Amino acid sequence: MNTAVTITIRGEPVAKGRPRFVRKTGIAFTPSHARKYEAHGRLAAQLAMNGKPPLAVPVRAEITVDLPVPASWSGKRRDAALCGDIRPTTRPDADNYVKAALDAINEIVVTDDSMIVDLVVTKKYATVPALTITVTPLPALTAQGRSAA
Repeated sequence: MNTAVTITIRGEPVAKGRPRFVRKTGIAFTPSHARKYEAHGRLAAQLAMNGKPPLAVPVRAEITVDLPVPASWSGKRRDAALCGDIRPTTRPDADNYVKAALDAINEIVVTDDSMIVDLVVTKKYATVPALTITVTPLPALTAQGRSAA
């Protein structure tokens, strides 16, 4: 498969948080809201792949995090945010959104997220919140000698 795969996870993006630990047992777990979001993302990835096997070649991933404009903002500030004049510099960090996105597509779109060798991330405001991942195979060899062609 030499064509790009686009996965859209609808709804407000959820960043992958730090693992939480049970104090008495020391067992680590992912918070439930992050687990639910990743499950939603895995379903979106399965639908996008439409039964095709995961990519086993180097890929480029472009991730766009569309965040809602805060409801408390004025119309003028909201318009500035939607046209890109104001960017979301607040937490969560872009890399935490990336971690949630890549965990959602791992083993479904790519055999392993180590196959992602080129990554571009954009965090912006939008009228419809979503997280979009576009995965494109690259014409390169893997360390194991497999070709993307």
